[in-house]
Amino acid sequence: MTSLPKRPIEIMDTTLRDGEQTSGVAFSAAEKLAIAQFLLTEVKIDRIEIASARVSEGEFRAVKKITDWAAAHDCLSRVEVLGFLDGDVSIAWMKKTGAKVLNLLTKGSLNHLTHQLKKTPEAHFADIAATIALARANNIACNIYLEDWSNGMRHSRDYVFRYLDFLQGQEIKRIMLPDTLGVLLPHETYAFIGEILVRYPNTHFDFHAHNDYDLATANVLQAVRAGVHGLHLTVNGMGERAGNAPLASVIAVLHDHVAEVTTAIAEETLYSASKLIESFSGFRISDNQPIVGENVFTQTAGIHADGDKKNNLYFNDLMPERFGRTRQYALGKTSGKANIENNLHALGIELSDSDLKKVTQRVIELGDRKEFVTQADLPYIISDILDNELAPDKIRIDNYVLTHSKDLRPSVTLKISIEGESLEEHAQGDGQYDAFMNALKIIYDKKNLVLPQLTGYLVRIPPGGKSDALCETIITWMHHEKQFKTRGLDSDQTVAAIKATQKMLNLI
Repeated sequence: MTSLPKRPIEIMDTTLRDGEQTSGVAFSAAEKLAIAQFLLTEVKIDRIEIASARVSEGEFRAVKKITDWAAAHDCLSRVEVLGFLDGDVSIAWMKKTGAKVLNLLTKGSLNHLTHQLKKTPEAHFADIAATIALARANNIACNIYLEDWSNGMRHSRDYVFRYLDFLQGQEIKRIMLPDTLGVLLPHETYAFIGEILVRYPNTHFDFHAHNDYDLATANVLQAVRAGVHGLHLTVNGMGERAGNAPLASVIAVLHDHVAEVTTAIAEETLYSASKLIESFSGFRISDNQPIVGENVFTQTAGIHADGDKKNNLYFNDLMPERFGRTRQYALGKTSGKANIENNLHALGIELSDSDLKKVTQRVIELGDRKEFVTQADLPYIISDILDNELAPDKIRIDNYVLTHSKDLRPSVTLKISIEGESLEEHAQGDGQYDAFMNALKIIYDKKNLVLPQLTGYLVRIPPGGKSDALCETIITWMHHEKQFKTRGLDSDQTVAAIKATQKMLNLI
């Protein structure tokens, strides 16, 4: 049985125009060019909307850079600019930049037309016809935005259909239906677009969703099921107010849940696109953002990691490899043995069941303290645990208070137990650890005990460690002409050094 050919959905990315309306975001001309190139050549976006006409000199330079590059690479028809009903101003601006596709902003609701433009439908239609004719005379193709179309369908349907009837006689390529205020419910999107497509079967319609009620992706899905031909999306869902429909989420939904359609998008580039936009915009997405967030392919609960080992019980169709990513297993207080084993396997480390249990318990303890634990920390944790097993716990550092103040020497109040005897002392030093060692020396002098000489002090963090990552302090000691090392592990460097010192006290 021959399967029917899939219906292509045209994707227009408007990160550089509508996405740049995200509060606090402004791309430079060089950044816009780099983004445009990546979207068109790597992500395989069908069309990009890159700017609003006549906004600024910087916008002019950015558009000129992009159109020059696009013309040299035979993709100028895929580059679009938002323009206005302003006589010949927008078109003249576009002509200077070399742009060849105008997305003309017009009114899709009677409310906007009456109260913002203060014009009649007849006057508005006449302005539109004149602008389209002027664009065509300057060899500029024209698409039409029906701003506030969703409210137009709700409250002034006769106007919307009268306008669409008028557009059937105009030389345009696409009609673009925006949910400008993000008010549509999914069932309305399906009904409104379905009704329009029945009435105008030979016209190309795009849908442009906003995310004010967090329904943009759901509305896009219903628009496609109703038969819409094109979608407007942005990387990371950037855009005015709550943003637009996010590119990565929409593509994943379409590819997995709408069998009869296809897109040209290269899924494996979506994460890179997200990181590029994050870097250039300074607009950080949440860690749990679908598809591109840092946490979305990370299993945290131990039971999930265990299930992944047993026939992939917690996998779904959103496999990370599709998007150029890998599955990870978080380390923290909810980690189980399976989480630890998966991370150790990635490092090529095998442990006995008893050692694995100890490492798991240590990771859980660190998680309870809200320490940040990474895969790269595991060798340090293993080393720390094995070191602890080498020395009996006859000497304990029970408590200490570390102080560091401006223009005052650091000081330490220290309380330790030596074979059950509790001793306390206070001292100052050149640093907190130096003060700690001075207090410890006073205690040992009183007990007629000799401390080893400290001959080396090294602090290291795992590769890629963050400011809250674990650090390992390695101290080299000389005792009775023999040299040895002890290690301490903690997110605080001084505390790690104190832990290493307690190990030394027990070893000697």
